[in-house]
Amino acid sequence: MKRLHAVFIALTASTLAGCSSTPQRETAAVPVPVQAPAMASPIIDPDRALLARLQQLAPTADPGVLALAVEARACAVASGEVAPETRLAVIDYSRPSTDKRLWVFDIADERLLFNEYVSHGQGSGDNYATRFSNVEGSYATSLGLYRTAETYNGSNGYSMRMDGLDPGFNDNARTRAIVMHGAWYANPDLIRRQGRLGRSQGCPALREGIARQVIDTLKGEQLVFSYADDAPWLERSRQFGCRGKSARQIVASARGVRNGSLPVMATAVP
Repeated sequence: MKRLHAVFIALTASTLAGCSSTPQRETAAVPVPVQAPAMASPIIDPDRALLARLQQLAPTADPGVLALAVEARACAVASGEVAPETRLAVIDYSRPSTDKRLWVFDIADERLLFNEYVSHGQGSGDNYATRFSNVEGSYATSLGLYRTAETYNGSNGYSMRMDGLDPGFNDNARTRAIVMHGAWYANPDLIRRQGRLGRSQGCPALREGIARQVIDTLKGEQLVFSYADDAPWLERSRQFGCRGKSARQIVASARGVRNGSLPVMATAVP
């Protein structure tokens, strides 16, 4: 009897304990936020960005000429001929000598340092330069990319030697003594008297009051780019082929963007 009583008490206690326990609540699953895939940053072509900046700094310059200069510079940097931070001078000989057709840019600091008059060679024409040569005794201007070199004092005063980097078009520059120097006949005062600047024997000559400053800015392995709308040079120059575009394509694309249209690839050569 005592045994049955004990069993009854045990069963009663277990039943009461089960009723008095608090039932556990089911926990709802917390949704894990889904992150959107990261957007890839746009790839910016540094040379295109440089061209846009040069156009801002020199709004009167032909964007096609600046584009060719940037391309020639990029190819020279890629081949190890110059350092990336080299300064760049651009001469547009398609303009008359009565225009300020020389621009000097500080590439590293993105600044326009000079915009000046510059003379062309006697053998190239009068107010406009229309003939170009790499031949000694031609007294003509040569086109293409130059790497600047040492300075010296010669018959034209303080001068800077240059080495042509464009085979067949300006690589005789040192032999021909094609240098940058100051000259009385490059003074713009002559424009009022004779309708044009005086002419050199093929050198890019500057007015005497500014020549030393420009030369000291450009001496020692900087770049000078001389342009004209000369079909043989534009077709055969090696300065523009390192990225697969022709000179005409580069010029047309840059001019098309400035005019607000889509880049146009030129194929016809006048």
